[in-house]
Amino acid sequence: MNEILLKELKDVTILCVEDDSSIRELIVKALKYYSNDVYEACDGIEAYEVYEEVKPKIILSDIQMKNMDGIKFVKKIRENDANTMIIMLTAFSNKEYLMDLINLNITQYILKPLNLEKLEEALLKYTDKKLSQQLLLAKDLVLNLQTRELIYQNTKKIPLRKREKDFLQMLFEHKNNIIRYEQIEIALWQEKDMTTYALKSFIKELRVKIPLNIIKNIPQEGYTL
Repeated sequence: MNEILLKELKDVTILCVEDDSSIRELIVKALKYYSNDVYEACDGIEAYEVYEEVKPKIILSDIQMKNMDGIKFVKKIRENDANTMIIMLTAFSNKEYLMDLINLNITQYILKPLNLEKLEEALLKYTDKKLSQQLLLAKDLVLNLQTRELIYQNTKKIPLRKREKDFLQMLFEHKNNIIRYEQIEIALWQEKDMTTYALKSFIKELRVKIPLNIIKNIPQEGYTL
């Protein structure tokens, strides 16, 4: 099972926030073993700029940093984002820090020096949660993230490509909101350019697969469920 979870991590965007450059270098090196999409920042201010740009799925952050510390950084994220997984890395076990972070949905605390087993354990929590979910897209239509299939009326299974699965998951996670074209390009096309033709072809092919009309286009803006 761990092999499946580790494979899923390869495409997960991770942000490392650490003010000590030598420690940050070691952490980033370790993270790149798990993910092909790792970013770094030296304090909370730079980290928030990176967060706004790349929208990482996992954040690993130190607590004590200059300019903006980890606590203020996490609080700023949680103003509008309750879902991004956050792991706190600290040399302190002081209850004062833990009290400041209470109710901020921290997945795990890891004490310095970095323990690779603890790091892997924390990262696998993300993929374990992600893969174990079955998302109800509409009545009688479920998206199984683990098998990458749509299940219709509990009987018919419709296999999906990874990009199709990721797109439907995005729509579900932003239910009642519009997924804008720019968001789709960043999340699904990544470093490649997304042409209008490519997006329309992708949506057309996906709609053919889905037995229900669940993808709604908002002209000149994007898509929603």
